[in-house]
Amino acid sequence: MNKIWQKATDNDSLVDQFTVGQDRELDLVLARFDVLGSMAHITMLESVGLLTSSELEALLDGLKTILSEIEDNNFTIDDGVEDVHSQVEGLLTARLGNVGKKIHSGRSRNDQVLVDLKLYFRHEIYEIFSDVELLFNQLISLADQHKAKLMPGYTHLQLAMPSSFGLWFGAYAESLLDDMEMMLAAWRVCNKNPLGSAAGYGSSFPLNRKMTTELLGFEDLNYNVVYAQMGRGKTERILAQAMGSIAQTLAKMSMDVTLFLNQHFSFISFPDHLTTGSSIMPHKKNPDVFELIRARCNQLSGLSNNIQMVTQNLPSGYHRDLQQIKEMLFPAIGELKSCLKMMHYMLENITVKEGLLTEDKFKYLFSVEEVNRLVLSGIPFREAYVQVGLAIEKGEFNPERQVKHSHEGSIGNLCLPEIENAFQQLKSDFGFEKVEEALKTLAEK
Repeated sequence: MNKIWQKATDNDSLVDQFTVGQDRELDLVLARFDVLGSMAHITMLESVGLLTSSELEALLDGLKTILSEIEDNNFTIDDGVEDVHSQVEGLLTARLGNVGKKIHSGRSRNDQVLVDLKLYFRHEIYEIFSDVELLFNQLISLADQHKAKLMPGYTHLQLAMPSSFGLWFGAYAESLLDDMEMMLAAWRVCNKNPLGSAAGYGSSFPLNRKMTTELLGFEDLNYNVVYAQMGRGKTERILAQAMGSIAQTLAKMSMDVTLFLNQHFSFISFPDHLTTGSSIMPHKKNPDVFELIRARCNQLSGLSNNIQMVTQNLPSGYHRDLQQIKEMLFPAIGELKSCLKMMHYMLENITVKEGLLTEDKFKYLFSVEEVNRLVLSGIPFREAYVQVGLAIEKGEFNPERQVKHSHEGSIGNLCLPEIENAFQQLKSDFGFEKVEEALKTLAEK
């Protein structure tokens, strides 16, 4: 029997193929987490008398062997085996005999996949955070490096006021900070233990759910067993929303870069080997990398809505519809990490143009500076505004091309240390170390 729920009658092959879908392929990424979840579960089963100490020892050894095979890329899901849960239990039974069949006591495939998913999402959130942190630190460094280099600021895509490359880079660093606030919310939802909810209505076994919560490094558990099942789909949607927030930051910066590379702007440049050419126009240097980051991140921004369309009219309890979410979310996680890494790689090679605002076409950027200078000399603001406006209309505007911004977050006071400190505080709120230590201890049992 290749299904842990299988009965005497085999399923129709077409039904089997249709219902399994891509689960075998996608479940390979869950394999490590399925084993860790099983290790915690059987440790708890022994503590409540449902396994003997010798059975636990044999099962832990068997699961450690499978874990090593997964880490060495020697684990596969056999043809005809429905999912990773069936494969792991089947391997244990083949290698250890009937004791392998005991690991499923007190749980269902429903809560088994729930805990697998939450462990996997926690792992991926940590990896996403690490990629974001690398990009964040790079943006802070670039902001500090280029803080004295002025550039045009725009509203309505019209020349507005002086900005700086320090402000531009720093803005995207702080945007990532807020994106990770959303990711922290997703982490907190993922960091609750659903194991023990079984098929969504609990178990008559005397399970110790707080024990598995501690063993797996969860911060807390999903208490209500019905809600634990309702959390599937909702958890993924919340994670997708946080991913979408990061994606929007990357897409917006990519749009800026494609504009600033345009010959009419020429604010920044990249080496030729990082841009692409044209088959007929020898002068072209196309920002294909940033255009693809923009497109892929725009797709990621719609992910949470796609997930919601699967789940929004489902009643409580488990439904097979939820299987489809894996096919949406798993590849999207890899896509986001790829975009983060590529953005970092490209920015390692960015060149910023100096002396931009000395060009005559940018003199009107300093109109507000001139109004403020007159106000500081004692002229009322409205009179100063009219005076500068008339000078512009007559073609007599010739401003001082200096900025003297000193307030928090302005050209002269980027507050980079404050933004960095906020990011480090946010990082500590995740508690990655606690999770890592718990899983390390569990794997060494």
